[in-house]
Amino acid sequence: MIALRPPASLPGSSKLPNGGPAGFRSAPGGLPGRLSRVAQLLARLPGVGEKTAQRFALFLVTAGEDTARDLGSELAELCDHIRPCTRCGHIAELDDDGRALCAICQDTRRDGALLCVVARVQDLLAIERSGAMRGRYFVLGRLLSPLEGVGAEELPLEALRARVRDPEQPVREVLVATPPSVDGEATALLLARELGAMGIQVTRIASGVPHGGDLEFADQVTLGRAIEGRKSFG
Repeated sequence: MIALRPPASLPGSSKLPNGGPAGFRSAPGGLPGRLSRVAQLLARLPGVGEKTAQRFALFLVTAGEDTARDLGSELAELCDHIRPCTRCGHIAELDDDGRALCAICQDTRRDGALLCVVARVQDLLAIERSGAMRGRYFVLGRLLSPLEGVGAEELPLEALRARVRDPEQPVREVLVATPPSVDGEATALLLARELGAMGIQVTRIASGVPHGGDLEFADQVTLGRAIEGRKSFG
């Protein structure tokens, strides 16, 4: 049997065996190396697999030049104009003065005395879609996780304390909306201890059986919390 060897390629060479520029390789099916590289970059996005990324890349080169150029232009300028909100950590666009203040923090109709603490921007957006939260937010950016080396000193606790003490918008209640996971519960307990010592009312989002769910498929922890968090009815 004859052993097959890959095409010769020297480290640091400016050309690859297929004649493409350095850093690009042909994709299966003979796609150009540059297009293959675009697909590889798209595959880094969460929830995007190899096939989906390749489909996106093919669409960009077959849908017309305007689509790819407009997308590329917006992506190139994205990091120059988008920053975390200086007040809550949400995503905000820089104004003419170079300040980043999100639309929620600018909304004067919000209840400034109610502050909802979340772990990620994605969690904030999920709560906003529910329409049930009319207060303001504070994004931690991460959760307490000793196994991953994330201790209390890694959390923006000082910034949270400063936000709670803000004389312009004094906070009456902090709603901790971290996920009901081990790390989320540990973070919630830490926040309850730190903020409770400041005389702030600390509440926790309820957890229980989801709407439309069957009790027989709910786990013991979920059912237990649903019963503990029961409220008056009728």
